Amino acid sequence: MSPSRPTPPAARVCILLMLTLWLGACAKEKDLTHVVRISVPQQRLAVYDLGHEVARYTISTSKFGVGDVPGSNCTPLGALEVAQKIGAGAPLGMKFKSRCPTGEIVKVNAPGRDPVVTRILWLRGLEPQNSNAFNRMIYIHGTPEECRLGTPSSFGCIRMRSKDVVSLYDRLGKGARVEILTTALPKTRPFKALENGPADAANVTAQARLTTESRN
Repeated sequence: MSPSRPTPPAARVCILLMLTLWLGACAKEKDLTHVVRISVPQQRLAVYDLGHEVARYTISTSKFGVGDVPGSNCTPLGALEVAQKIGAGAPLGMKFKSRCPTGEIVKVNAPGRDPVVTRILWLRGLEPQNSNAFNRMIYIHGTPEECRLGTPSSFGCIRMRSKDVVSLYDRLGKGARVEILTTALPKTRPFKALENGPADAANVTAQARLTTESRN
């Protein structure tokens, strides 16, 4: 067997350049801008953009409590990330089975219906206490049972209104951090007076949008 030839310097430089570009592309794909915080006692989800709260929604966590034991149907605690996004472009109420759209639209609060609908944000645990989350298929997803939101009623996932999960899906990228907490979320700041013209006007507009989303 003939000895292997050393890689020419130019080829090594090319390989290193391609590796650098690939790693850079991967880094760009990860959402480092947004953080989601979920309060189990409040049954609320807040979204932060560079540290500033931009949205707050009513949600549901597990009716079986918190934890990450396989088969427990509990909602895991701690730091996780958005591992996969599923359902882009699907209409509100689209039913998913095994993360695939079925073509059926489930109406809001349809009697006896409780499937995953509209969008799926599949979570991956980042800590030992939630290391089973991905394999347990813990999602943030839409639910037709909107009448139950605000109370623990899921089988481990975080449930949202269809229109709310679409908004969240469009805002977050893969890798966005998700923190599930046993503490309350901080109160939102009151509106500021319009002291600086357009800059403050834009701030009030954003705050008004946040208030509207929080009330819906």
